[in-house]
Amino acid sequence: MLQEKIKKYSVYLASQSPRRQELLKDLGVDFLIASRLDVDEQYSSVYYKEEIPIYLSDKKADAYMSVLKSADRLLITADTIVWIDEQVLGKPKDKQEAIIMLKMLSGKKHEVITGITLATQQKRHSFFCSTEVWFKNLSQKEIVYYVENYKPYDKAGAYGIQEWIGYIGVEKIQGSYFNVVGLPVQRLYSELEKFIDSEV
Repeated sequence: MLQEKIKKYSVYLASQSPRRQELLKDLGVDFLIASRLDVDEQYSSVYYKEEIPIYLSDKKADAYMSVLKSADRLLITADTIVWIDEQVLGKPKDKQEAIIMLKMLSGKKHEVITGITLATQQKRHSFFCSTEVWFKNLSQKEIVYYVENYKPYDKAGAYGIQEWIGYIGVEKIQGSYFNVVGLPVQRLYSELEKFIDSEV
């Protein structure tokens, strides 16, 4: 079991997201939160779709390499994007941008893609998980109500599936629900086991 194997590491999560922290905790992994660093999240237009969150999670791992001061430390970084109509929706900078994003998602299917990087002093491994999400047609009133009351400015695509908008707006999903919340825990569990086993 992962819980036994991972005990030989001090695990660090490089994320200030309370959702990611809660999901990793619920996975049964003891970890510390790496101190906040401002990581430039710009990326080149050569990257497409899942390549973007993988590149960004890898870039975060580069920025947090100082955490890996000893061989018994393991770093986890992650980045999530929303992909719709061949473009990326990141985090909205204000109310107006959040409303625009939700109008784009209304009545359509989009993908939530999370890139994750696992790193120790010895090695590094990156992977991604993708989930398809379908929204009903959202009314202007529903969109404005959600943005004003939930202020989803820290969320890619301007929504949290675990909040009111997810309850009333999401018609179906295909793939990992927890990936949409912030961390694909089933896939992460499996990848962590393989990563640790390959270090032996």
